[in-house]
Amino acid sequence: MDREPGWSVRLKLTLSYAGFLMLAGLLLLAAVWVFLLRSYPSGMLIRSVLLRGFGPAVAAVLVFLLIFGLLGGWFLAGRMLAPLDRITQATRTAADGSLSHRIRLPGRKDEFRELADAFDMMLAQLEAHVAEQQRFAANASHELRTPLAISKTLIDVARADPNHESGELVERLHTINTRAIDLTEALLLLSRANQRSFTREHVDLSLVVEEAVETLHPLAEKHGITFETSGDITPTTGSPALLLQLTTNLVHNAIVHNVPHQGTVWVHTGVRPKTVMLTVENTGEQLTPQLVATLTEPFRRGTERIHSDQAGFGLGLALVKTITEAHDGALSITPRPGGGLRITVELPEASGG
Repeated sequence: MDREPGWSVRLKLTLSYAGFLMLAGLLLLAAVWVFLLRSYPSGMLIRSVLLRGFGPAVAAVLVFLLIFGLLGGWFLAGRMLAPLDRITQATRTAADGSLSHRIRLPGRKDEFRELADAFDMMLAQLEAHVAEQQRFAANASHELRTPLAISKTLIDVARADPNHESGELVERLHTINTRAIDLTEALLLLSRANQRSFTREHVDLSLVVEEAVETLHPLAEKHGITFETSGDITPTTGSPALLLQLTTNLVHNAIVHNVPHQGTVWVHTGVRPKTVMLTVENTGEQLTPQLVATLTEPFRRGTERIHSDQAGFGLGLALVKTITEAHDGALSITPRPGGGLRITVELPEASGG
């Protein structure tokens, strides 16, 4: 934004300091003059002598106060605004694209240091967010490039061998194309959830859990996974479709990252003061806290799935995190001591629920 040039803050503070000092000096001299008049209530000659002696002294004092106020005010304003200069330089550095710079303002806590610390925290969050977005773009490009490269290879092989059986080729191209479409739709859903472009409605999470479990029950039976569900009515507000996607992703993740043919998935809903809670636990491999901390990043996969036909894109928990944040909720992921994960989604309770 273009602005007309104006006085600097340092100059304004200097003039304010000098003006205040001059006013204080005038008040002090006026008080002295009143004191002298009261001390010599009569005698025009004495008053005339006082006036002739007091007048030049007043002028000299005022000139001294003006000069001292301007010089001292300029120096003090510079000292006071020095931290602001560092913050301004850091802002310009960040605007140029460098997010690694930090102010790290020394000294005890005051308003300027609180501002500098808040700015440093914002820069750290921005740097982490930009790095995450760069990894996301690189991984998304890689995931999308793979099916396209495979399709190109299959087409090149078919063109080189006109007598090649086309049925198998068409089937493989269909599978690859379907996977690419699913990935694109998952990315679009992730984007829409992140933008919070949805209408909020009353939702009972316990009913959403029933629908997700019923949908995924054949998959669980196919791989010998046992479901255990429990909980209460959990009223919240949000997008029914997105909350169903969140629950489905959690349950599906608990199935495909499990112990084959002897695993268990626990799904529980509950109510806390002002919040509702959805917890999904599963048996599975032992995971370290360091690995668990990265599972919500897009395209990160914690363990190998139990069957390759269920291979996903690594967007399941990333989408869960995005949907949770879009609903003003909190997501926590912790490894279970015996293996597997415990994932808890906490959302605001619906008013009147």
